[in-house]
Amino acid sequence: MRLLIAFLWLAAAGCGIAAAETVPLPRPRPPLWVEPQSFREAAGADFNSVDVTSAPTDCDQRLQAAAVIEPIPRLIGPDACGGDDMVRLKAVTLAGGTHIELKPAPVLRCTFAESVASWVRDEAAPRAGKFGSVLSAVETYDDFECRGRNRVAGAKLSEHGKGNAVDVRAFVLADGRALGLTDVTVAKEFRNEIRESACHRFTTVLGPGSDSHHEAHIHLDLAERRQGYRMCQWDVREPSVTEVAARVPLPTPRPAIPGAAANHERKL
Repeated sequence: MRLLIAFLWLAAAGCGIAAAETVPLPRPRPPLWVEPQSFREAAGADFNSVDVTSAPTDCDQRLQAAAVIEPIPRLIGPDACGGDDMVRLKAVTLAGGTHIELKPAPVLRCTFAESVASWVRDEAAPRAGKFGSVLSAVETYDDFECRGRNRVAGAKLSEHGKGNAVDVRAFVLADGRALGLTDVTVAKEFRNEIRESACHRFTTVLGPGSDSHHEAHIHLDLAERRQGYRMCQWDVREPSVTEVAARVPLPTPRPAIPGAAANHERKL
């Protein structure tokens, strides 16, 4: 009898194991980016080797007169990322030959780099100079990166993937002070002026108040939209007001009553 029970238990256990083995595993998640299998696949259908040359383009020549750049003839994919006539924008040249560095130096499309250089030279530098020191550097945060918007897998290609966007955090003065563009302790008038100049020059400006991804830096790009639509979403905020509890004065002590102490002692 015991042998029969043991046999039936083993048979049941075996069936359970077999049943478990037949349960299909979930499908593996698709990779965020499928590695290209050939140069043609990586370069894209519009790639033409004849177009790749070390000769500077018209944009390169214009930009070299106003900035320090490293030309990148073609930046290849994957997919729709990259493009031709890219540059690394190292510094903006001012009258007299002084430079405003970009740290780290962003990789940008040449035409967009022209707009950034002009904005730094003509708009940012004069306004930063009102603080009593010259503008010496621009702190950047993000430039060319092949990704979807806000790094969401499957989202529409970000302007960063085209080299058509840059994120800026602060302007650094020659005396070492940093003017954070989202720092509420920096003069609001200055931040307002920088906001207005950026929204006038670029088609997209995103900062605090646009979404959670742009609370600590300012996104700039030259995205092309229907009917010339522009997007300027940057709240120039003020320091939060801290309420201090008012000090409530204590009541005035009551005046002493003559003879009260003597009467009290007699009662005791």
